[in-house]
Amino acid sequence: MSATAARMHPPSAQRPASRWVSVGFGDLPGFFDDALHEAWAALASNCTKPPAAWQALCPELRRLSWAADDERRMWLMTNLQPYRVESASGSATGQLTAYFEPVLDGARVADAQHQTPIYAPPAGLRRGRAWHSRAEIDANEAIAQQLKPLFYLADPIDAQVLAVQGSGRVAIREADGSLRDVRVVFAGSNEQPFRSLGRWLLDQRLARDGSWDGVRAWLAANPQRQSELMAANPRVVFFKELAASDNTLLQANGPAGAQGVPLTAGRSVAVDRKSVPLGTALWISTDGPGLQTQRLVVAQDVGQAIVGAVRADYFVGSGEAAHDVAARVKQPFRKWVLWPRGIALP
Repeated sequence: MSATAARMHPPSAQRPASRWVSVGFGDLPGFFDDALHEAWAALASNCTKPPAAWQALCPELRRLSWAADDERRMWLMTNLQPYRVESASGSATGQLTAYFEPVLDGARVADAQHQTPIYAPPAGLRRGRAWHSRAEIDANEAIAQQLKPLFYLADPIDAQVLAVQGSGRVAIREADGSLRDVRVVFAGSNEQPFRSLGRWLLDQRLARDGSWDGVRAWLAANPQRQSELMAANPRVVFFKELAASDNTLLQANGPAGAQGVPLTAGRSVAVDRKSVPLGTALWISTDGPGLQTQRLVVAQDVGQAIVGAVRADYFVGSGEAAHDVAARVKQPFRKWVLWPRGIALP
């Protein structure tokens, strides 16, 4: 493709929940400064389960795994067309949040330290149909007996964090005393509304700090009110443990996203699929108090709270340091789709 053709702007497009406005690469803030070798891992991961629009590009993309960034940048400019993503009202600014993979301590069998169960989905669970609330599960033994605990956690707030993040790594003490590192991923919910425990504490004027640390501190000072606190969030998230056959996902540095490929810290985002299809390369730009970046990312995950045209959740990695970063990010940002040239828009 000639450089002249690469500069031509195709028509803009209307998606079900967003508008894509064609622009040039010069309109992407910081495009010529990004360390593309960091992004190439996410693009290569994308090609293990490529969306149809990317299949023809994957052989060449893999060939560039050891190329210089300038060569990669030229390849992007030649093969992809940027589109600014806007809302139906024409706004190009939306909200960026961040998430992480918790690393937790668990036990296969409940003991004095590990008392909070993490459940597999119950039989008969149906998407879109409400199941029993957390309070009903805790109060009714017959309902609780329909649930199979995968393992137990030591900290009930860790269970809430795991539910919000949707995946995690757990160092599990097995019944025979051995330790095993497992990865668990979202497998459904009771379809009840999510309520923030921190927001509940603030609304009840029980605390001034609604962060996870603030919730932990309040519960440590008021352990007798644990059931009341947990009932404030009726949603229960169910998980599945990755099997040995999922060895790639078990060994990956990041958890599996909704696309079914391992997420790459700093280069994978969750999006609203009505706005952007999974597997789509994106350019994002944000300059807020929690994160300042302009970079290439890939839409490889979704989230129940990630709704809207200009909306994304930025995966920052695993463990406590990643948690500290994720907790600070809630800020304006802009995003652009990088779509393969010559391929019809979705």
